Amino acid sequence: MTKIIKTEKVQAWYGTEKALNGISLDINKNKVTAIIGPSGCGKSTFIRCLNRMHEVIPGAKVTGKVLVNDVDIYSAQVDPVDIRRKIGMVFQKPNPFPTMSIFNNVASGLKLNGITDKKFVAESVEKSLKMAALWDEVKTRLHHSGMSLSGGQQQRLCIARALAVEPDILLMDEPASALDPISTLRIEELLQELKKEYTIVIVTHNMQQAARISDYTAFLLNGDLIEYDLTESMFTKPNDKRTEDYITGRFG
Repeated sequence: MTKIIKTEKVQAWYGTEKALNGISLDINKNKVTAIIGPSGCGKSTFIRCLNRMHEVIPGAKVTGKVLVNDVDIYSAQVDPVDIRRKIGMVFQKPNPFPTMSIFNNVASGLKLNGITDKKFVAESVEKSLKMAALWDEVKTRLHHSGMSLSGGQQQRLCIARALAVEPDILLMDEPASALDPISTLRIEELLQELKKEYTIVIVTHNMQQAARISDYTAFLLNGDLIEYDLTESMFTKPNDKRTEDYITGRFG
């Protein structure tokens, strides 16, 4: 199994408040890894440390190592903008650019990277929308506002936008929590397709969702990594009583 991300003793702070207490784990290529745990346990902070988004928050700090394909992404020689292109992020609430069309939402990252070839951009937009299972629904209205789409469609538009710049890894912070059950199912089905091409790390508060979609699961509690294992193993025979209590709904 190829390890694409390795974290070593990752600690994170918001000012003087410590959010992560030294997280060390390996994430496998072309798999879905779920990060679970109660609110405030450090899930979102952890995935933001994986593409250097945590550091953009005023007063935030990270120590430890995050190796992506054996490159330390916190090295002084590494450009954080390049890291965020290679490691895309999809947020909890769909956030299409409100003043842009569906087409320009998807093309925005390409244009920011200086790509001006109109044919290439158009082909990339179509490919990304197809990969996000949205093309058939929007191909006749690409120049309508991204805000004209339903919530589930907007989230798939944001996934297409992240895919357009051809990342290696996709981070998803509770991408279906604001969606209806049908849209949630579409996103879950989409993830199973996308993992053929990408490595996916998803934060979820939904235990059933983690069990359905992930290959591996990490359980965080109060900034500590309590357990990390194959999802099937963790959900059927957890090694730690706290994991069992959380999965079975005794707390959280």
